[in-house]
Amino acid sequence: MKLFGTDGIRGTVGKDLTTKLIVKLGRVFALIVQEKFHNGPWKVVVARDTRLSCDELEKALSSGLTSQGVDVSLVGVLPTPGLAFLTRAAGFTAGVMISASHNSAEFNGIKFVSSNGFKLTDEEEDKIEKTMEYDQARFPSRPRGLIEQDTTLSTRYVKYLKQIENVSLSGIRIVLDLANGATYSIAPELFSALGANTIPISNKPDGVNINLNCGSTHLDNLQKSVLAEKADVGLAFDGDGDRVLAVDEKGEIVDGDQILLIEALELAATGRLRNNTVVGTILSNYGLEIALQKHDISLKRTAVGDRYVAEEMSVSGASLGGEQSGHVIFLDYNTTGDGLITGLKLLATLKRSGLALSALAAQMERYPQVQLNVSVRSTKDWDRNQTIESAISTANNQIQGKGRIVVRASGTEPVIRVMVEGENRFLINQLARDIANVIQTEIGASRL
Repeated sequence: MKLFGTDGIRGTVGKDLTTKLIVKLGRVFALIVQEKFHNGPWKVVVARDTRLSCDELEKALSSGLTSQGVDVSLVGVLPTPGLAFLTRAAGFTAGVMISASHNSAEFNGIKFVSSNGFKLTDEEEDKIEKTMEYDQARFPSRPRGLIEQDTTLSTRYVKYLKQIENVSLSGIRIVLDLANGATYSIAPELFSALGANTIPISNKPDGVNINLNCGSTHLDNLQKSVLAEKADVGLAFDGDGDRVLAVDEKGEIVDGDQILLIEALELAATGRLRNNTVVGTILSNYGLEIALQKHDISLKRTAVGDRYVAEEMSVSGASLGGEQSGHVIFLDYNTTGDGLITGLKLLATLKRSGLALSALAAQMERYPQVQLNVSVRSTKDWDRNQTIESAISTANNQIQGKGRIVVRASGTEPVIRVMVEGENRFLINQLARDIANVIQTEIGASRL
């Protein structure tokens, strides 16, 4: 049974994610927790985003967990990084986030967090998948756990965020695109409390409008709002608040790679960039690598997914890492990508520097990069298709070492992602299209 993708379990509610599946998943996770912490007590904190389906999944998950003797604390709507913080700071045995992140409302998902606040490793996810195949009659019988509603826990996260930066944001005018998601209330509260003039948009969730033409995957409205409001900066979060992208005062997008560079230079200038290293992914723009090298800072690349970035940061001792998509990890402050901390750090840098965001972002020259998504019937064994393999090899020969080609399967949907990067914009567009056309012909779900 293959459940986990790049970031937890995700699917269509009622189809891939059924009540029966989530109840069993709760029971299995309870068993895993109990094996790790033999003596208990076992208490799991559960948070959610603003999707209507979260109610149903929350009840099913809680039923499964408590049936195995695990107590459950429900904190309500809270960003994923807030859950990670509470899990470790409040001493929970584990945490569970109910969210499908940047996906639309018909999707939902489950993310598990260990007691230390980090997402599960591949090995831990594999163990859950194998245990899901067991006959549940083998599970031990235990007294049922308790369920409590404790929405006051979220205030502990807000209080923590407010003390991270000792700087007033007064004089900074910000537009906040909250994606009708988990940050819709907490982000305006945070930035306003620190003195910023905040203008929230997409901040009225109704259960079905999460990420709908808004948030970090749809930046048009934010760009227009920043210009219309004559704002200094715009911040766009995704549905569960673990990523953020920015828009500068000219309405131009500032992506995760540029944010990484801005913050890497800020940390390096104050001696806080541990090991002079930044961790990125295979999709991090080559321009980031070049810009970091100019300051004797190295870039380490991992597989796509902020949990892989976090794992490498722990191994290499890095204090900063992230993805182009806006997952940025400040490991001194949280164990996962945290859009609120990233936004806070970026605004603090802006205030201290006295420069416009466009000037800070200009420190990195983006190399032309093309990304295409090809919907396919299935991603299973796509990389064993010899015709696709040949197309990628031919493209690599054509780019002649003056760029990069990354072709990978999405971890959350039946899509193959094609990324081509290089100096010649015309060439990389052609190579990306050539590869995508071959994938479409071989295993595509529909015409390009």
